[in-house]
Amino acid sequence: MTIQGKRGRPSRRIRLEEIAARCGVSVSTASRALSGVGGVRDELRTTIIETAKSMNYAIPASVAGRKVILAASSVAMIDSARSQFTYHVLDGLNERARMLGVELVTRPVATSQDEIALLRDSESDDSVAGCLFLTLDDDDVLTLTAGLSKPVVLVNGDDPSMRHSSVTPCNRSAAMIAAQHLIGLGHRRILFLMRRGRRTIERRYEGWRDALMAGGITGFEDLVVEVQDWLPELASKAVKERIAARGLDFTAVLTAGDSLAFGAIAGVQEAGYSVPTNVSVVGMDDLPLAAFCSPPLTTMHIPMREIGSAALSLLLDDMARSGLPRRVELACNLVVRQSTAPARAGAGRHQPAP
Repeated sequence: MTIQGKRGRPSRRIRLEEIAARCGVSVSTASRALSGVGGVRDELRTTIIETAKSMNYAIPASVAGRKVILAASSVAMIDSARSQFTYHVLDGLNERARMLGVELVTRPVATSQDEIALLRDSESDDSVAGCLFLTLDDDDVLTLTAGLSKPVVLVNGDDPSMRHSSVTPCNRSAAMIAAQHLIGLGHRRILFLMRRGRRTIERRYEGWRDALMAGGITGFEDLVVEVQDWLPELASKAVKERIAARGLDFTAVLTAGDSLAFGAIAGVQEAGYSVPTNVSVVGMDDLPLAAFCSPPLTTMHIPMREIGSAALSLLLDDMARSGLPRRVELACNLVVRQSTAPARAGAGRHQPAP
């Protein structure tokens, strides 16, 4: 129920930073005090709690000593092992868990039997505070969780029906911003290189499409190139095959992830062309390697560590508030490096390979 303030308007929600500022402590100290985690003097903890109450802050349930199950898809585990997107999401999640004194229990999920067992164990174990689903957002999984009495938060997941809270980057707008950067440089034939299979990636495809349509660009249906995995060598192979079959009929490539951008650069170069002289390349993620590839990659910075941290905070907040599910999208920003340049006049018109 919404508490009404003056003139019937909803009261503004108090942020943790305001509690910390009022008490003259750091945000992490305020968070530990309100979550029941150790490392805070008793008198200071009391002061912080009383201040929070006086400001009508929703104090989260104590999570010290409780477990949160992290259900991770096989795709997520492979991605983490490759030190890609998921690796950095987990880094932020683990750091936040250590600060709050929450025990994370990782459960790999590969089959529907794994999903059923995980939900059964979560429901029956009183020490489990809730579940985080990492890249697990297919309809079968979300349907199975409908009757779970404990909160579930999707980490880098997308639930169109809003059955559960979720944290993602702003995938659609991020891809749109990346494509608009290329359009602003004069590019009209912008290849989109992707691996299909997840809604979060479909949002990136939609952002690329939005930008082209807004820019008055038509006839882009043949500019989507799909690969079966996020491996750079597959992206390189796909780009070289495209050029061999059709010539250089594009001037730029936007990829759904940095790992594909690394491969796209290699593919263009191995086909005898230069990045960015002949083809500009933009990635999405801003993995650490992006700044060190040749040429350094222009990419959308995705707040990967913050996604993990925010997901755990949202789960604990859901425990305290037990309100409607919420979708949190974190802002992304363009990092311009040396892999993009203005399009050359007449480029992209089915030029034969050199």
